[in-house]
Amino acid sequence: MTIPHPDPSPVGIVIATRNRSAALAHALRRLLALPERPEILVADNASTDDTRAVLARDFPRVRVLALPFNHGALARTYGARALNTPYVAFSDDDSWWAPGALGTAARLFADHPRLGLVAARTLVGPTADPDPLNEVLADSPLGRVPDLPGTQVLGFLACASVVRRRAYLDAGGFHRLLFFGGEETLLAYDLAARGWGVSHCPDVVAHHHPAPGPRTGRPAVQRRNELLTAWLRRPLPYALARTRALAAEARHDDHARRALRGTLARLPAALRARRPLPPQVERAARLAEGAAA
Repeated sequence: MTIPHPDPSPVGIVIATRNRSAALAHALRRLLALPERPEILVADNASTDDTRAVLARDFPRVRVLALPFNHGALARTYGARALNTPYVAFSDDDSWWAPGALGTAARLFADHPRLGLVAARTLVGPTADPDPLNEVLADSPLGRVPDLPGTQVLGFLACASVVRRRAYLDAGGFHRLLFFGGEETLLAYDLAARGWGVSHCPDVVAHHHPAPGPRTGRPAVQRRNELLTAWLRRPLPYALARTRALAAEARHDDHARRALRGTLARLPAALRARRPLPPQVERAARLAEGAAA
C-alpha cells in the first residue's frame, strides 16, 4: 500500500547564522522534529568555523545559502527570497518553534489577508520562562482591529516572528544599514506604512535559548540602531531631539559614546534612505512609545 506524503508546509524557516555550529545543530534538530515538516534554509553569514561542514554532514534535508560575507540581519531577506513558501518563519541559531506553532500561524495568515507579520509568544531557556516582551506586546496601546488577530504592535523579536513573504519583501525586509541589534522596529514601521498588519498572537509560540552572560557591545549597537531608525523614518525634530539626548549622555557613558559615533558614521546613508512615516503610522509610533515610557 502506498502511504501518501503529507502536503508541504506553507511555512518555510530561515535561520541566519555565523560561527555557532553547535548551537545551530541543536536548533536544527528541534526544527526538523516539528510535525509541520517545514522547509528549512540556513543563510550562513560567511562562517569560518565548521558550520558548513556540519550542515553538509549531519543535515542533508536543510538547504544552505552560503553567503560570501557577513550580511547581518539582511541574510534573512536573502533567505526569504530563496524560499517559495507563502509564509516565512525566522529562527536564530539559538531558537526554534513549538510543535504546532507554524500551523497556527499559517491559519492566521490565511484567515486575515492584511496580516503581514505575527509576533509570537516567546519562552526563554530550559525552564520556558515568559520573555518580558510578551507582556509588553500583549498590552500594546494600539489595541485590536476587526481584520487582524491579536493585538496590533510596532515591535517584535525577530527570532519569534513569522511573516507573509509577499508583505516582507514588499517592505524591503530588514534594513541593510542596521546590520543586527534592534532591527525589528524599522521593519514593523515599514510594514505598517504599506498597510500590512503587525500583530502579537500568543497562540504562536517560539522557544529562545540565548547564551548566558552579556553580549559584548550589544547595548551600544541597539542604541545606535534606535537613533538610526529615528533618522530613517521619524520627523526631523524628533530625530534631532534624540540625537541631542544621546550626545548629552555620551559625555559620561561609554555605551552612549559608541552609539553616537556609530550613528554619525552611518548618518549620510540614513539621510539618503530617509522616508518619513505616513501620519497615521507616526501617530501609532508615538502612542506605542508613550505607553513604553
